[in-house]
Amino acid sequence: MTVADAIRQAAGGLATVSDTARLDAEWLMAAALDVSRSSMLLTRMQDPAPQTFAAMVRRRMTGEPLAYVTGSQSFYGREFIVSPAVLIPRADSESVVEAALELLPEDARILDCGTGSGALLLTLLAERPDASGLGMDRSPDALAIARRNAEALGVAGRAELVEADWTQADWKAGFGRFDLVIANPPYVETTATLDDSVSRYEPHEALFAGPDGLGDYRVLIPQLPSLLSPGGAAVVEIGWQQAESVGALARECGADAQTFRDLAHRPRGLVLRFGVGKGAAKG
Repeated sequence: MTVADAIRQAAGGLATVSDTARLDAEWLMAAALDVSRSSMLLTRMQDPAPQTFAAMVRRRMTGEPLAYVTGSQSFYGREFIVSPAVLIPRADSESVVEAALELLPEDARILDCGTGSGALLLTLLAERPDASGLGMDRSPDALAIARRNAEALGVAGRAELVEADWTQADWKAGFGRFDLVIANPPYVETTATLDDSVSRYEPHEALFAGPDGLGDYRVLIPQLPSLLSPGGAAVVEIGWQQAESVGALARECGADAQTFRDLAHRPRGLVLRFGVGKGAAKG
């Protein structure tokens, strides 16, 4: 069977689990061939289909996310290695990168709280060759993925990746201060109903944060002032309905909180500045 025939056949089956069945089949085949999708479409369609393709299609048929099957996900124009040890980077989080880039001074030092795959921190380092950063995560498996991504993107020399847990005492000992802190903490309510592809496959410890989804914000936000250099700021991702509640928590800690939005124009995060007076959330 040729690559073209195998893609056509797989797309028919995948239509029962995916609204983008043909595209899924093409991405799976490109991964099986270890080439880019465009290269496959241009030069490989009449080649014999690789034996590994069928097994990848079966995994996708069970509802496993495409990114986990292929082992990679595009984010801010770059490919990131992913596995079930880390959340899949999503386009919504690119707004966090945009907000952070506007704030970075020259030779910035960045802290990424809950780095996961490293998508946020490593993207910023790739965009700003003068910057350096520290990414922390409580998951050794996630940090292993982040280190692979740092090497692949050529920023490993400027990215320190360490195991730490902001719910534990002295977790930030020795970290010093940073010009920018970024964080995409768990923010899903424990009773929330999620798509099966998320609830069955993505790491729950990176998703859920108590009955109201605010548990990690309550722990992390009060600690931010001690991590920031004078004039520094924090960029915190939120659930799209959490701007008011997280903004209120930040104001209680003396922060000015400004909301920024994602491409769908939904509230996606807050820029927090401390020591400038309590401010109402804006956006």
